Order: sequence, then C-alpha cells, then structure tokens
Amino acid sequence: MTSLASLTLEVADLAAAERFYAASGLGAHVSLRASEAPTDGFRGFTVSLTVAQPADVRGLVDAAVDAGATVLKPASKSFWGYGGVVRAPDGTIWKVASSEKKDTGPATGRVDRIVLLLGTSDITESKQFYVGRGLAVAKSFGRKYVEFAAPEGAVTLALYGRKALAKDAGVPVDGTGSHRLVLRGESGGSGVSGESLDGGSFTDPDGFAWEAAAPVAHAS
Repeated sequence: MTSLASLTLEVADLAAAERFYAASGLGAHVSLRASEAPTDGFRGFTVSLTVAQPADVRGLVDAAVDAGATVLKPASKSFWGYGGVVRAPDGTIWKVASSEKKDTGPATGRVDRIVLLLGTSDITESKQFYVGRGLAVAKSFGRKYVEFAAPEGAVTLALYGRKALAKDAGVPVDGTGSHRLVLRGESGGSGVSGESLDGGSFTDPDGFAWEAAAPVAHAS
C-alpha cells in the first residue's frame, strides 16, 4: 500500500526553526531542511494534530505560542469540538483539534493523529492523481474533501479546496512561490515504492513535491 510517511518543512533560517520546533514540541512530527526558495502568503497546506481533549489542545497551542508562534485562531469550543490554529515562525500553519468539548482529566501530551491537508485547485483531478499512484481513498465527499487511507503511525494525507482550507486556517487565500514542503514515502509494504516515484521524485497537480530520499533528522 502507498502512503505518506513523513513531512519535511523547508525553512529559510534552519537554526531558528530548529529552536522553535524543539521548544514547542512540534518537532516530533516533522523534519527540517534549509531552503531559499521564494514564497509569499498562504502556502496551500496545513498540518493538523488530533488530540484527546481540550487540555491537550491548549497545551500544544500554548507551547507553540511561548516558542514564538502566532495565533491565527485562539483555542476555543466550536460546534464540532475544540481547537486552535497557529502559524510557526517559518510560516507553516498548524491546527490542533479535539472532537471533545470537555476535559476528562489532565493533558496527556499525546497526539493521536497527524493529518496533512493539501489545498487543491481541483479535488477530482488531484484525487485521481493520487489514486493512480496507489493511494486508497478512505473518505470522499464529492469535490469538497478527500482523505486517503494510512497505516498506523503514518501521516494521513487529505485534500481540501484551497479557498476553503485558507478560510479554515483563518488566513487570506493569496500566496505564490514555493510550498516549502516536501512529502516523503518509504519503500516497502506501507510506503511509496521507488518504482512509483518515477526514479525518485514527482510533483502533484498543485506543485507539491514528493521524494524517496533518506529521512532527515527530526527537529527535536
């Protein structure tokens, strides 16, 4: 089965990014590498962390803000649960959410699921592209949302309309240049095989880059 194994964020100031991700605790979920590729505004994706309860949401959001993140949407209760959105100093947008509206105990610090939401210009086209690469669709809501199956421990890949994703994140939809994001799939039973990566890499219809390179060290 083909799946997304890990995320690499490309940052202009690697040392500063390493300090932020280590201090915030978010470094356990991504890798970092330096890049000077021009980028401006919304980069077309968000990284979502699903946690057990509001206390865990507040813990992660507060740690990110203390480390230098900017609040885009304060942690609060909503119709669907409890969540908040922050932007890291490198520009990456992080959403932390729980389906629970009330705490049942102290914060655990555990992240139950990581979801990478890619903002697409045409969900049908992108869905077909990834199905052609071997991903299995787990959920599909027409032209609004698609989520691909992921084995335990892997990052869940999902597709959302670019405008809708920007609205959900609380930012203007405008943005140009590099996504500053590289997606990685590992060979084997639960990763992207080298054969399906066209000799090592490919780019999806919205310009998101995939690699089969060896993993870089986590920012922890």
